[in-house]
Amino acid sequence: MFTGIVAAVGKIISATPLGADDAGLRLVIDAGGLPLADVAIGDSIALNGACMTVVEKTAATFAVDISRESLNRTAGLDGLNEVNLEKALTLADRLGGHLVSGHVDGLGTVRKFEAIGESHELVIEAPAELGKYLAYKGSIVVNGVSLTVNRVVDTPAGCEFAINLIPHTIAVTTLRNLQVGQPVNLEVDLIARYVERMLSREARG
Repeated sequence: MFTGIVAAVGKIISATPLGADDAGLRLVIDAGGLPLADVAIGDSIALNGACMTVVEKTAATFAVDISRESLNRTAGLDGLNEVNLEKALTLADRLGGHLVSGHVDGLGTVRKFEAIGESHELVIEAPAELGKYLAYKGSIVVNGVSLTVNRVVDTPAGCEFAINLIPHTIAVTTLRNLQVGQPVNLEVDLIARYVERMLSREARG
């Protein structure tokens, strides 16, 4: 489990195929400011919101293996890109964001990203099947960052939602690099997912 509070921005410094062309990749990540002294082989670290298992490490880098299926269902993990990093939550940690599983539910598309005063407005179009989990003042994870939804509008193509990004979030995450049309990793609120499941079972009787 994670909180969606980014601990550091790292960078993928190599992406080596694990086998045939349709296989996955071994990624080596420069951890940036993320301390690795307490990280062991087998531990979980979220990369842009996707939970990965550490398979190698040095004092300043770590490696993960990512399957082709995961690459097909995520964005920003297939090249030498900056990535948001967060180590797995411990029971002694503060829950500064919200409970996050590290399982990407789908890809959204950036429709607007522009400065408004000292902040930035980010508008993302989510797939229609995720729209039912989005609510005003609810939580959403975008590329591993826990954020609060400010506006939700259902559209013929899916569901658009807006987020206000404060200067601190822009400064300490990769969201500052977003471009209109770019895909982003989305994870919906864990509690909303369970509520939807319970209500759908009740409706069926």
